[in-house]
Amino acid sequence: MNLPNYIAVEGPIGVGKTTLAKKIALKFSYELCLEDSDENPFLGNFYKDSKKYAFATQIHFVMQRSRQINKYFSDELIDRRIVSDFIFHKESIFAELNLTNEEYKIFEIIKSKFYESFPKPDLLIYLQASPKKVMERVKKRARTYEENIDLEYLEKICQTYSEFFFNYSESPLLVLNVDEVDFVDNQRDLKIVLDSISKDVIGKEFINLRPSFF
Repeated sequence: MNLPNYIAVEGPIGVGKTTLAKKIALKFSYELCLEDSDENPFLGNFYKDSKKYAFATQIHFVMQRSRQINKYFSDELIDRRIVSDFIFHKESIFAELNLTNEEYKIFEIIKSKFYESFPKPDLLIYLQASPKKVMERVKKRARTYEENIDLEYLEKICQTYSEFFFNYSESPLLVLNVDEVDFVDNQRDLKIVLDSISKDVIGKEFINLRPSFF
């Protein structure tokens, strides 16, 4: 099996990005490069007052991304096999959604000071799910700082991701609709997901996954 060196998993909040990244790392012996939301001191306040704390939240994530680029993707480490639970486009996606026009302009300038280029995945997996299903999963994992997330905000995130990936062409893209599968707690469903990424993806491929009943 000829798997790519760098796999990235993306999708809305709570869809299962980190879980799948960890499963891929365990199954195929990849190093993990994970987003550490708990490290961001502004995130809890962002969900209480997004207008006030959005800018600081995004800048903190940019600083975190910069450190991760240096740690995992420097030239001398290019042959490492890495799976991440985010892509480096992510901060601009969320910044465009949450910042004012003027804040966004400043954000992009500051971001360019931390990194002007970033690694592109050899395979990008987009976990697609409905806002209601995402809300169920967010509530299930019960993180304190996410208790103020509402369905309207998740609808905006899901729509923003759909628009972004509709036009995405920088890496081979595998779109997995995971509304009907539970790869977190169901090993058969996990096998369905892992089997779907264990093949060559050229361009963009969409798969509506169905649960295993046997």
